[in-house]
Amino acid sequence: MIALDTNILVRFLVRDDEKQAETARKRIKEAEMRRERLKIPLLVVLETIWVLESAYDKTRSEILDAICDMRQMPVFDFESDHVIEGLLNDSPKHKADLADIMIAHAAEATGCESGITFDKGAAKLPFFNLLK
Repeated sequence: MIALDTNILVRFLVRDDEKQAETARKRIKEAEMRRERLKIPLLVVLETIWVLESAYDKTRSEILDAICDMRQMPVFDFESDHVIEGLLNDSPKHKADLADIMIAHAAEATGCESGITFDKGAAKLPFFNLLK
């Protein structure tokens, strides 16, 4: 299996560099035709969220819709898909940053019962406790 880097996903989603976007699209299409799965690591999802928010001013719902759409594509195999599902399910319930919601689900998936943070926004999630 081949893993995708953040820049491949960003080009695929945003098409800000037409040449690279087309190259990424062709490679993904090729994988589909071969019935090959392309792995999307959790760290790539996290970094993609950050890039889409900070560099491209994408809204929360645009980012979640893009992730949801990619999950429906058989070519993509998300690492720890249950973490991504948790992100998609909990995001409408909480105003915390998407990255913090994903971090909480990823930590829970490794067996952590809670987390500590200095981030007051993250501390509003049931998982995190504010360290004072």
